[in-house]
Amino acid sequence: MPLRSATVFGRGLVASAALLAAGAAQAAAEHGAKASFPPFDAKTFAGQLFWLAITFGALYWLMSRVALPRVGAILEERANTISRDLDQAAEMQAKAEETSQAYEKALTEARKNAQSIAQASRDAGAKASDERRRSVEAELTAKLDKAEAAIASTKSKAMSNVRGLGSEVAIAIVTKLTGQAPSTAEASDAVDQALAQG
Repeated sequence: MPLRSATVFGRGLVASAALLAAGAAQAAAEHGAKASFPPFDAKTFAGQLFWLAITFGALYWLMSRVALPRVGAILEERANTISRDLDQAAEMQAKAEETSQAYEKALTEARKNAQSIAQASRDAGAKASDERRRSVEAELTAKLDKAEAAIASTKSKAMSNVRGLGSEVAIAIVTKLTGQAPSTAEASDAVDQALAQG
């Protein structure tokens, strides 16, 4: 159908060109050297208007049956492609938003897990530290008790030695000062009284 209409249109153009040429030749023959430009010659206006109407009709028919449907199909295809692409873009955007929400949720859960793990580690560290402190305190208390017992033992030994030594020193001092030696019982009683007061 398009080929046929193009053939008809081509024939119409050839025919109109031939008629114009014939009209120009006839006008030149009639007027001789005084021939005018054919489109401006009033004798050819009727033929020109006839072929203008035929050419316009043929071009209108060709445009409405061949060219415009093709252009319309192209525009419709382009609109469909754009619509399809927009739908795909919206779908991809929705998927991206879902992925983003899932990522945020996983990140929040990971932060909570990290905080609970850190808290558990702190609690375990504090518990181990408390146990270590208690064991060290128990060791120190045992060592302190042992040291106090050793000090008390050493003190009692020293005090028993001091009493004997104090008695001897008291006898020596009294003998040197008075020239008379007191008895050991008197010296021991004097040292016991001095230790009781001190």
